[in-house]
Amino acid sequence: MSKILWGGATASSQYEGGFDGEKGMDTQDCRPYLPRTSNATTETRLLTKKVIDKAKDENSDLFYPFRKGSRGVDFLEEDIELLAEMGIDLYRFSISWSRLFPNGDELTPNEAGVEYYDRVFKLLKEKNIKIFLTMNHYAVPLNIVEKYDGWKNKETINLYMRFSEYVLTRWGEYVEYFLPFNEINAGYFSPYNGVGLVKEEDGNYSFTDVFQSLHHQFVSSAKTIKLAREMGIKGTFGSMISCFCYYPLTPKPEDNLKLVQDEQVNQWFCMDVLSKGEYPYYMTPFFKKNDVVLDITEEEMQLLKDYTCDFVSFSYYSSSISTTDEDGKQTAGNLVVTTKNPYLKASEWGWQIDPVGLRTTLNKVYDRYQKPVIISENGFGANDVLEADGSIHDPYRIDYFEQHFAEILKGKEDGVDVRAYIAWGIIDIVSAGSCEMAKRYGVVYVDADSEGNGDYKRYKKDSFTWYKNFIEEQKKG
Repeated sequence: MSKILWGGATASSQYEGGFDGEKGMDTQDCRPYLPRTSNATTETRLLTKKVIDKAKDENSDLFYPFRKGSRGVDFLEEDIELLAEMGIDLYRFSISWSRLFPNGDELTPNEAGVEYYDRVFKLLKEKNIKIFLTMNHYAVPLNIVEKYDGWKNKETINLYMRFSEYVLTRWGEYVEYFLPFNEINAGYFSPYNGVGLVKEEDGNYSFTDVFQSLHHQFVSSAKTIKLAREMGIKGTFGSMISCFCYYPLTPKPEDNLKLVQDEQVNQWFCMDVLSKGEYPYYMTPFFKKNDVVLDITEEEMQLLKDYTCDFVSFSYYSSSISTTDEDGKQTAGNLVVTTKNPYLKASEWGWQIDPVGLRTTLNKVYDRYQKPVIISENGFGANDVLEADGSIHDPYRIDYFEQHFAEILKGKEDGVDVRAYIAWGIIDIVSAGSCEMAKRYGVVYVDADSEGNGDYKRYKKDSFTWYKNFIEEQKKG
């Protein structure tokens, strides 16, 4: 087996900034920062028309952090120098759809956006850093949501393919790994982020709308792979889900059955379609129970079968508990909540720290799909402190890395074909879960707070040196 590539990641909406006059408004630009409350994560990821209208109001009294991100557009050269100094093998980033096509339905791209990404690809090539390109990381041009109803509309497939074709044509030669959609199962548990669906004021989503939207993303993924193969693109194409590593709360048979069902719908469904090329058996009774009726053609089903992904990837931050007991104490997770695990410690944000769960997930994913596996997101969000001398001491992150990397290497020894590990938010970015800068993942500190105050200067954390040394040791071995 080949050596594991060690990398880092950002996402355009959380990192770039450069909003005013340089890109169109997208779905992430409408998400406000709210001081941390028990409902902040829900209120900032399940948006209604009322919330979006306020975001479009120039006189809104709220701060919209994704419009600034980490000001990556301004610090691009410095940031890539830092990545090169760290010695990472692989950098995962995403293209902003609305930076290339501000409204999402233009016939030709925005030249300022093209010039920016030309710089990104050129600089990474000069530093010999391999590229893992996320073609769409949640952010959808707002015009597509308002004019076309987001991914619910089949026409959005055509708009995405225009965007996709341009990206493949102009930058396809630079890319090692392509990912058409980030955490595609988020369309189910976070429909605004995942598929651009606006929540009704009464709080309900239509399951038919959610799964029809997901189907349109499945078709777009297959069409993108088909197009790339016809174009002779050399890179490989993957799919990605958010993984939660479920455990039953008790040995009670009902809890274990609940675990199987939670995994099927929340975790495996999207990857089953994209990796195996067909809808899994367990969705038939689920659709029947929830009155889901989908518009799917035979031609689309053939596309899914003919153009499956080459590799599978997943995000993993913490494990989850499945139980039929509705009275269990809840804690937070990656855009979801779960029952607390009494055997695990948790981060300040309630995410349960479980390194062994990562090894478990690697084995489960590889056993199920038998394709190369990439850990496309993992990391530790914390409230880091910039000291007066410019240092940032983050032993908790180093400890998190040490424990999780040890389990990845054990997973490799188990026989899992692990191709890469990508540390999330390698440079501090706005958190997608809570819309704040305070929840930092990076090994590079960005001097800005959750309300956009600060000079955004970059500082190396202790974990920067630790990760650099770890990568050097892996290359020797």
